[in-house]
Amino acid sequence: MNIIKKNRSWISSKFLLAAASIVVIVAGMHAAESILVPFLLSMFLTVIFSSPLFRLHKEGVPMPLAMLVVIVTVITLGLILIGFVGSTLEDLLTALPSYQANLDHEITIMIVWLEGIGINIPDNILHGIFDQEKVVKLVTGVLTGLGGLLTDALLILLMVFFMLLEAPGLPAKLRMSLGDADTTITQLSKIIDSIKRYLAIKTMISFATGILIAIWLAIMGVDYPLLWGLLAFLLNYIPNIGSFIAAIPALLLAFIQLGPVATVLAGTGYLLVNGVIGNVIEPRIMGRGVGLSTLVVFLSLVFWGWVLGLVGMLLSVPLTMCIKITMESSEDTRWIAVLMGSESSG
Repeated sequence: MNIIKKNRSWISSKFLLAAASIVVIVAGMHAAESILVPFLLSMFLTVIFSSPLFRLHKEGVPMPLAMLVVIVTVITLGLILIGFVGSTLEDLLTALPSYQANLDHEITIMIVWLEGIGINIPDNILHGIFDQEKVVKLVTGVLTGLGGLLTDALLILLMVFFMLLEAPGLPAKLRMSLGDADTTITQLSKIIDSIKRYLAIKTMISFATGILIAIWLAIMGVDYPLLWGLLAFLLNYIPNIGSFIAAIPALLLAFIQLGPVATVLAGTGYLLVNGVIGNVIEPRIMGRGVGLSTLVVFLSLVFWGWVLGLVGMLLSVPLTMCIKITMESSEDTRWIAVLMGSESSG
């Protein structure tokens, strides 16, 4: 009887120690968000860029030259993207007064219609939906933040450069430093392959989503369709809610510019594109690649969003996949990986 009590006490102490350690680690990650976010982005970008880097090297391109080609390409694309977003936001800021006039007209029509059906709403409530001064401050803040974004991007690319330099020699270093290096290398390879597959498929699906949204909005005549397509592409990486967040500014502009009927049509386009791609095409292509239950995906979105902000939401699925694969490697934690898995993952 005493042995059973001691075993229970030992298990309880072990569980409490593990729980306390997790709490301390999560609190530390949340406090170190400003440092951790660039590091995690650099790691995932390194995983993505390693494929073309090693492919060029296999084709006979020297490693330094292959790395230079990859880094220069990424920097060029980043500068083009930042320049496009900056110029588009400047145009949007210039056009705000005309959008304000259109919005006032649409609100007046809506008030008359609501009064016609017996609903009286004070004018200041509807007019307060679109506060021009707040929007100007928001857009100005975004434009000001582009400089800081460029600085962070250069820091991240510098970290990626050094990580890619270390990547070819990492297996040899692990074999020299670890006794059971083959198991570690196998586990790391599994994590990297899973992340590569997920990011490749997600990028392809997000690109298709952005293109279709941009085409639909351009056909309808909504201003800046490329900007809204880019936003749909980027936020599609956020599971469950990203596509809905991406639709809000575009639908608001459609209402201001073209009226409620066009807004309904634009919203229908978003629903069709995201519904077909997100619920039909993506599950078929992704298959068992993610291996996470829907509940775990949503909870990971909330958790990593709280810990790391927007970047945590973007990386929530890859980070959770890393944890699941790590849990699978140990008998003591394999049951957690089973609970995290989808029904089809066995």
